[in-house]
Amino acid sequence: MIKVLVIDDDFMVAKVHAGFVNSEPGFTVVGVAHSASDALKAAAALSPDLILLDIHLPDMNGLDLLQRLREVQPELDVLVISAAREMETVRRALRGGIVHYLMKPFSREDLRERLEHYAKTYQPLGQATDQELQQADVNRLFGLAGQQRRPLPKGCSAETMELVQNIVKEAAEPISATETAEKLGTSRVSARRYLEYLAEENLAQVNLRYGGVGRPERRYSWRT
Repeated sequence: MIKVLVIDDDFMVAKVHAGFVNSEPGFTVVGVAHSASDALKAAAALSPDLILLDIHLPDMNGLDLLQRLREVQPELDVLVISAAREMETVRRALRGGIVHYLMKPFSREDLRERLEHYAKTYQPLGQATDQELQQADVNRLFGLAGQQRRPLPKGCSAETMELVQNIVKEAAEPISATETAEKLGTSRVSARRYLEYLAEENLAQVNLRYGGVGRPERRYSWRT
């Protein structure tokens, strides 16, 4: 469950935003703060994963508070929700490392889209620190997931790619390039090229198997 702290000086607005968040599967509001001082105390006590931060607060500018919050909780993610539309404000927020900037007024659907994006991209990064990322994972993080799939590597055919996809999909457990090559009747190097392409396109996931001496074995499973 993703823990959220809502920070807004308007009591009613904060209540509405908290209701929006609590209605989203996988999210729960652990606290609400109406000032910077209360926000700092809540962040330290509640250890939220994500903060919905308004910029206009009675005792401190929200962007200044952003830096203070990071001192209290270094791994904290922040989604700014504000009526502020000045270019410099948005620029400062981006430089502060926010995950998104949502301008008031907005709809429940607008916030839902940002929360879903956060759940699929930013939040998983803080879970498995030893997991290797593929370029497609990084593309998704920077909002490039919708780009058209790149062409197949030179020497690879669409027909063989379809066979490799089926092999990975039907495998009961993560499969290696060697095992894939045996099923295809081709070389391990060739099979690995297809498998790495699928991983880079975020269609397959790379699982590292540690055994004896040397590098860990790369094994591939289909992403559901």
